[in-house]
This record gives sequence, C-alpha cells and structure tokens, in this order.
Amino acid sequence: QVQLVESGGGLVQAGGSLRLSCSASGRTLASYVMGWFRQAPGKEREFVAAINRSGGITRYADSVKGRFTISRDNAKNNVYLEMNSLKTEDTAVYYCAASNIIVVFTTRDGYAYWGQGTQVTVSS
Repeated sequence: QVQLVESGGGLVQAGGSLRLSCSASGRTLASYVMGWFRQAPGKEREFVAAINRSGGITRYADSVKGRFTISRDNAKNNVYLEMNSLKTEDTAVYYCAASNIIVVFTTRDGYAYWGQGTQVTVSS
C-alpha cells in the first residue's frame, strides 16, 4: 500500500504561482496513475489533474487548463502540480491521489489512496 504526503501549499496573491509536491512511500510511484483533487469549503471534492504511469498522458479540469501542469518523477517517487495565474477561486485543500488501475480516471472513485491534503489560499 502506498502512503502519500502533499507539500508546497500556502498563501499567494492572485496571479501568482505555487508548486505542489506529492511524495510517496511504501510502494514505487511508477505503479500508479496519479491525480490531484481539491476541495473548497462547503463544496464537493473535485478533479484537478491526472497523469498516467509513464507521464505521457495527462488530463485537466477545464477550470485549470492552460494554468496548471501535472508532472511526475518516478525515480524520485514524486508527483507535482505547477499552478500559475492563480485565482481566488483556486483556494482549496489540494489532495494527491493514487490509482492502481491503468485508466486515467478523472473522478474520485477511481482512486484508492489519498494524502492528507495541503491548503492553498489565493488572496485578491
């Protein structure tokens, strides 16, 4: 079983950038499709981005396309979410998730393993 830990969250002004990291332990990350989700106060957890095992296929929510980039470094057992041109509506707790099914899911139920989340706050 893989354990996931997110880092890199914080407070940033609108228009700024942050880079989130997800570190894995327990199993090699190369075995998993990886995803990022977020949950704002009072809202459902929503899909942000996902990447297949090799890193050659990525998926993004429409709300972040062109601003966010997901990537992975299997040798370092890390997955990243580069977030640019941040907006106040990007404020949320961001979660890293892993799936041992080969399909790149864009829904929560495709992912069996979750981190504890990291807070991202974008101020106006």
